[in-house]
Amino acid sequence: MLFNSIDFGIFLPIVFLLYWAMSKKVKAQNVFLLVASYFFYGWWDWRYLSLVLLCSITNYAAGVLMLRVNEDSDNAQKRRRLILLVCCLVSFGVLGVFKYYDFFVTSFVDAFSMLGIHLQATTLHLILPVGISFYTFHTLSYTIDVYRRKFEPTKDIVSFFLFVSIFPLAMAGPIERATNLLPQIYKRRTFDYALAVDGMRQILWGLFKKIVIADNCATIANEIFNNSANYSGSTLLLGAIFFTFQIYGDFSGYSDMALGIGKLLGFRFLRNFNFPYFSRNIAEFWRRWHISLNTWFRDYLYIPLGGSRGSKWQIVRNTFIIFLVSGFWHGANWTFIAWGAYHAILFLPVILLGKNRKYTDTVAEGRILPSLNEVCQMAVTFGLVVFGWIFFRAENITHAWSYVSGIFSASLFTMPHIHISSGEITLVFITILLLVEWLNRQQQHGLQTVNVKYPILRWIFYYALIMAIIELSAVDSQQFIYFQF
Repeated sequence: MLFNSIDFGIFLPIVFLLYWAMSKKVKAQNVFLLVASYFFYGWWDWRYLSLVLLCSITNYAAGVLMLRVNEDSDNAQKRRRLILLVCCLVSFGVLGVFKYYDFFVTSFVDAFSMLGIHLQATTLHLILPVGISFYTFHTLSYTIDVYRRKFEPTKDIVSFFLFVSIFPLAMAGPIERATNLLPQIYKRRTFDYALAVDGMRQILWGLFKKIVIADNCATIANEIFNNSANYSGSTLLLGAIFFTFQIYGDFSGYSDMALGIGKLLGFRFLRNFNFPYFSRNIAEFWRRWHISLNTWFRDYLYIPLGGSRGSKWQIVRNTFIIFLVSGFWHGANWTFIAWGAYHAILFLPVILLGKNRKYTDTVAEGRILPSLNEVCQMAVTFGLVVFGWIFFRAENITHAWSYVSGIFSASLFTMPHIHISSGEITLVFITILLLVEWLNRQQQHGLQTVNVKYPILRWIFYYALIMAIIELSAVDSQQFIYFQF
């Protein structure tokens, strides 16, 4: 069930009305929301609910078992560590089988083939369960935090199962932390009109980014990437730019809708995007892009490895590990690993020179227009990010290399040309996207404030967005990109 589908348009109002009809009974609300979340996920394929349940049961049991470990025992810490290890093996084992088994088998066979040794191996060809990477990391953050004694494990099985599977986050995050979400699940929630209105605005902006920006950019980017040998360097560069806005509109649009739906239900989920294309260096970009995943890797991988506190060699090692793992998290393909390595290379000079925390404020804060220096910084960072997205989008390393080679040819200096008429109007709406988000770059989302003198003008703007969503819906609606991760 997609957020931008008719099915969900029927599902959400029904859930909203029944949910708030139970507002005086938090346990009833939680049970109902859990059933609704399982229905939402099972709508895609009910068989894979078993994986959600396995992940939930394993991590819930791990928390309860850690709670029961006798702290006075000499072996208490060893037992807690063993429980965590088993939980991680089960969670990562399921993820590995469904997401990475075929990749490792194929890569193993190919490696021996290069040596003249031809092996026979069987691949599973399993369908990747939607959201498996998200709810796996979702639950493991809970278990690791319990192991670290950051909070007491819950005994409320309904609340925990809801934490794992709450439907706005079920498919593509953000990756929530138990420290943020579980306390909200426990307490009674009362309807907050102002929060719900802000949620509706955020949902509208998310729909605009997904349907008007991402889906129409996808039509053009797919045409160019799928037929890259037939296009000039300038057109290939334009295709990379269209994909840059496709993936941003698609994933940040999903996140906006997830956060907006959460607000309708009285929840405040973790923010996942903070206008990343206005970043002034690559470190700032990574603080603003897919925030929930990047902070997960920072807290549970980078810092335990030593972070940036060790020698230069250790900093280099830790930086490459976190980016390579991040790339591999995105998919079982060498292109994602290359994308991660590319960003590690970009990040190294920043962190080695101690400039990774240089830009923690908002660009051009307190000003409407940026300085010339800020424009140049944003342009360079954006260009580096665009180049990296080529590897992310390419079918394989060979395709990525030929695409890049095509860009850096004499035809780069010709006029780009595409055979799709919607290209010009899509560029207009990308400009509108950038303008709206620039004006609201100090807010939580693009429509948090619409500063116009007369309310009628604000409603005209909302109406224009709705009409654009209806009129410019792509003929072939695209599935959310991050569903494949």
